[in-house]
Amino acid sequence: MASIEKDMDFEELLKQYDYKFQKGDLVKGIVCGFDGSGVMVDIGAKTIAMVPEKEAVDKNERVEEKFKKGEEYEFLIIREEDEDGKFLLSRKRVDFAYAWKELEKVKASDETILGTVAGVVKGGVLVEVSGVRGFVPSSQLRVKETELEVGSKLELKILTLDAQQNNFILSNKKVYDDSAVEARKNVFSQIEPGQIVKGDVVRITDFGAFIDLGGIDGLLPLSQLSWRWIDHPTDILKVGDKIDVEVIAVDHDKQRVSLSLKNLEPDPWVEAEKQIKEGDKVEGTITRIKHFGAFVEVFPGVEALLPHNEVVDYQNKNSNILQVGDKIMTYILKFNPTDKRIALTVNEPKNEEISAE
Repeated sequence: MASIEKDMDFEELLKQYDYKFQKGDLVKGIVCGFDGSGVMVDIGAKTIAMVPEKEAVDKNERVEEKFKKGEEYEFLIIREEDEDGKFLLSRKRVDFAYAWKELEKVKASDETILGTVAGVVKGGVLVEVSGVRGFVPSSQLRVKETELEVGSKLELKILTLDAQQNNFILSNKKVYDDSAVEARKNVFSQIEPGQIVKGDVVRITDFGAFIDLGGIDGLLPLSQLSWRWIDHPTDILKVGDKIDVEVIAVDHDKQRVSLSLKNLEPDPWVEAEKQIKEGDKVEGTITRIKHFGAFVEVFPGVEALLPHNEVVDYQNKNSNILQVGDKIMTYILKFNPTDKRIALTVNEPKNEEISAE
């Protein structure tokens, strides 16, 4: 009789471990502890299952911070039981699967999401979105990839999402393209030449800077940056700067806006006209040297031309080669404030030279 009872107890014990776990199954398990190589989990099998650290947390995470002993979590079986009856599990793959499903919902609804720059590579930027690594091509960036830093945030829209091919392509530019149409209409209905508006520097080129005016990008040409000579917009601006600019032209058909920064400063030629006259001897600083002569700043923000023959004459007399930044003493030969032109000479002009047309 005792033997029969023993056999029944053994059968009941076997029933407790009558499970059919297979690789690829999603199972629930309770965290039992940590053994230095990962997480120990009770999934109802005859032995404790293991979650290796690389399948449990990311590089900068600690298993003890992500998992709490006694709490239940979902895991994916990535290897069926071995000779010791142990299963190998993954939590990261579960997180990845859920994140991918959420991204599919985001793409379906064409929502905007926030991504973190994970690296700058040839042709674009790598980003992390909800733990999933994606790629933003250079053509889909609103700013140059070299202007972005690891850890910076980007507003993004999903272009391609293919779980089978692990293809996750996003766009930063589309966020603005989609929202810009309505915003552009609103801005163009209100903007007009002469207005002073606020904007953000979003892109810099050799010929100027593009300023976001709250829905449209206006062009701030190099010539409109300053009354002084500027070699490149980066001499005074950087991406992200918030500046005030004057609207100098609006083309509604082509939807273009031209801007000026220098118009917010007093015209230096007006003051120069009060203080400079033909025949004056002035000291100036060479700002540019061209094949036809040298430009000399003779008054703050006012450049005058010293012709090539005068440059050669000066260099021969002084036995030195003029360079940008050099100080030079000159005379005002011609002064036309209306056309904003001044001609210089290194030799004191005679009265007939000054009065000649």
